[in-house]
Amino acid sequence: MARKKSLKLATFNVNGIGTRLPNLLEWLAHETPDIVALQELKATDEAFPAAEIESAGYGAIWHGQRAWNGVALLGRGVEPVESRRGLPGDPDDTQSRYIEAAVHGIIVGALYLPNGNPQPGPKFDYKLAWMQRLQRHAKTLVDLDHPAALVGDFNVIPTDNDVYDAKAWKKDALIQPEVRQAYFDLLAQGWTDALAEVFGDEQAFTFWDHFRQHAERDRGLRIDHLLLNPVLAERLESVGVDRWVRLESRPSDHAPTWVELRL
Repeated sequence: MARKKSLKLATFNVNGIGTRLPNLLEWLAHETPDIVALQELKATDEAFPAAEIESAGYGAIWHGQRAWNGVALLGRGVEPVESRRGLPGDPDDTQSRYIEAAVHGIIVGALYLPNGNPQPGPKFDYKLAWMQRLQRHAKTLVDLDHPAALVGDFNVIPTDNDVYDAKAWKKDALIQPEVRQAYFDLLAQGWTDALAEVFGDEQAFTFWDHFRQHAERDRGLRIDHLLLNPVLAERLESVGVDRWVRLESRPSDHAPTWVELRL
């Protein structure tokens, strides 16, 4: 048997793991990613489908929450070794939005960044405060001699090229100048935005809402990001979005988004 030469790291906002479990399992079987970050489980810890995930060949850790939020990390053929549950910096924050583990030799922070709508308002303030906390924690990872990644649904549209119609979204929290600046401040620490690095000016969307056949017409947003620290960025080979999952029956509004990394 030929030795595996690359590793696939993916992120997927499932938008309810109970409802989307068939889609998730089909995708895992078809694409066989090695590491998967899941967001928006919308399930308690007890309701996480651990047995089904294990039967699919994946070890898992998860941080659930009833009705919304929730994040998980899967490792193909391995058990993720958890290093952090919850983003540090606010002991009163009980929302399940961050989990971190070592998986296949990579430290992976899986995140579901707050949406922030409506803005202005308390939800937008929470989003900006959460991004500040993320910056502080990310600084402890980016300079490691060990490969590290921050991946997930960032709920940030970095540039006007990352949305099908910037004017239509100009009042949304995802596109506000403060949010974009916080994202680019994060990148300035030394993180590589893998999709932007490979696609450049070519549009590549990861989210399409369920209105007016936006998925079929490819009227989407790029809000799911995979950030690589310098050690890991040197191993970047390719990126992609499995849009076919978004076009399946009863899909999430996101598609799995991935990078392939040289071993």
